Amino acid sequence: MDADYVTRTMRRDEVALAIDWAAQEGWNPGLHDAQTFPAADPQGFFVGTLADEPVASISVVKYEPGFAFLGLYIVRPPWRGRGLGWKLWQHAMASAPGRLIGLDGVVAQQPNYRKSGFELAWRNVRYEGRGGAPSPVDARVVDLAGVPFSAVCAFDRAYFPAERTAFLRAWLAQPDAMARGWVEEGRLRGYGVVRRCRSGWKIGPLFAEGERIAEDLFLALCACAGAGEAVYLDLPEVNPAAVALAQRHHMHVVFETARMYTGRPPALNMHGLYGVTTFELG
Repeated sequence: MDADYVTRTMRRDEVALAIDWAAQEGWNPGLHDAQTFPAADPQGFFVGTLADEPVASISVVKYEPGFAFLGLYIVRPPWRGRGLGWKLWQHAMASAPGRLIGLDGVVAQQPNYRKSGFELAWRNVRYEGRGGAPSPVDARVVDLAGVPFSAVCAFDRAYFPAERTAFLRAWLAQPDAMARGWVEEGRLRGYGVVRRCRSGWKIGPLFAEGERIAEDLFLALCACAGAGEAVYLDLPEVNPAAVALAQRHHMHVVFETARMYTGRPPALNMHGLYGVTTFELG
């Protein structure tokens, strides 16, 4: 191990560097991820430096109660194979003792994640399609900004393992993004967000109580993108209705991850989970 290698918590301004590395790896981050991600846990991002030069990154974002999510695990190509990533991994994992930890990793790395105590729960699959379709004409599809924020947080809790109020506040307010809700008789029954990325747009999250609601929200979000622009949806393969939604709109698979946890997967409403928020934060 290099004697001058240091692992530490990132400063908030350094998160942008990890996001740039993610873009270089082909992960296509959102334009404003560096500003919104730290809202989830400002102390959840870590860097490894060699002679004060950043060479590795990882995040272990802590949510309450008792949950964390690992992402942005990157070692710059010139410094791979020297154990630098593993040392940073250990440093970051030590920041979340006793918590259930999840990750979305490339499928080929499953054996390595198993060595660190992670087990496969399901596959998440990225589908690519095109935007620009007309938005559905239905008064129940509304701008989410008109829905009480407390109602959005309460609805979100059925589809995510922990409370994430600070993150949602930043996520819904980010520039170059649109959020839509599906409201019936004053009750929120689904919501989704689409944000501009380095290439095209990503939908996430997309949570809905039924297939019709998911369909309307999906079309409304796709309409926010320009005609012909790429639109991506990361969905859990274990939800057949989500797969059917993507296939019905002629989307095709471009990437997949292994969703893994260090213990029993959290109890979520998988039937209503049509789109993962991000592969980096869960």
